[in-house]
Amino acid sequence: MESCIRCKYPIMSALRAVFYFLVLLFLASCSLSENGKFRLGVSIPTQREERWVRDVQKLRSECRRKNIDMRLQISDNDAARQLAQCENLIAQKISILILAPHDAFAASVIVEKAHRAGIRVITYDRLVMKADVDLYISFDNLKIGELQGQFITHRVPKGAYVVLAGAPTDNNATLYRQGAMKFIQPFIDKGDIRVVMDQAVKDWQPMEAMKLIENALTANGNRIDAVLAPNDGTAGGVIQALAGRGLAGKVPVTGQDSELAAAHRIVEGIQTMTIFKDTRELAVEAVEAAEKMASGRDPGVNNAVYNGKINVPSILLTAVVVDRDNLDRVLIGSGYLKREDVYR
Repeated sequence: MESCIRCKYPIMSALRAVFYFLVLLFLASCSLSENGKFRLGVSIPTQREERWVRDVQKLRSECRRKNIDMRLQISDNDAARQLAQCENLIAQKISILILAPHDAFAASVIVEKAHRAGIRVITYDRLVMKADVDLYISFDNLKIGELQGQFITHRVPKGAYVVLAGAPTDNNATLYRQGAMKFIQPFIDKGDIRVVMDQAVKDWQPMEAMKLIENALTANGNRIDAVLAPNDGTAGGVIQALAGRGLAGKVPVTGQDSELAAAHRIVEGIQTMTIFKDTRELAVEAVEAAEKMASGRDPGVNNAVYNGKINVPSILLTAVVVDRDNLDRVLIGSGYLKREDVYR
């Protein structure tokens, strides 16, 4: 009798293992398209900025190359629309969701809904906060802010500063500012730098940045010595406002994303620097990681980033400072921009 009891449990364990295998097999088959392609959902916040257009182009081309069925949604900087679009992707029985959130906190609901449907989530470029995200793929955003802060304080160690941050809904904006202030704050403490404006830019909009700089110039009698602009879009708005007062090229302005318009401004001498984040590499890493996760393989994590709830397994890429001295080598030499486009 005892021997029968002992042998029953291995049999039950084996049956349980077979059952779970069949369930996983069923779920995997549900996440394939009619033509047998791996089904990948992608939610992107905007196409208003050149860098996000490039992201989508590379994601599409990489999915075509790998024969992946990519289902794309663009939320146009609307958190409610992004939620509805992701619900639609979940209903299409995608296997993995690549999510670049418009609102880092509101997007936690999307992660919960995806997980309830058995779908894992890769948070792309921007971190979803306070959620059990499966993987984060981005650049070292704190380091990017440090590069901006180090560059501008080296160029302008004394004077009146305007400090602009990105959208309050984007956790990256918080990290960029935090990194930059690591270098700016010591100069403030010494009394060498005086911050005459410290503002976030709603939805990263250039027009919002332009209005803020116009207000700062008016309030300070056109005496501004440096502007920390968080990305190239806002830098464009800043420079437009400076140009209206005859100050374009006289006030150093930072940037980020290495957009073609920013390259033009750097060559012209009216934008001081940008940060090169190779979004081609980011898109390739994301698609490859999704493919690996869907087949149960290790996506190749190299870091962890805390999102207010968990230390999210992360893949962080490296960014590079670009100014007039190395623009040709970094942006044109890498094939990211074409010489004929930059020099028109």
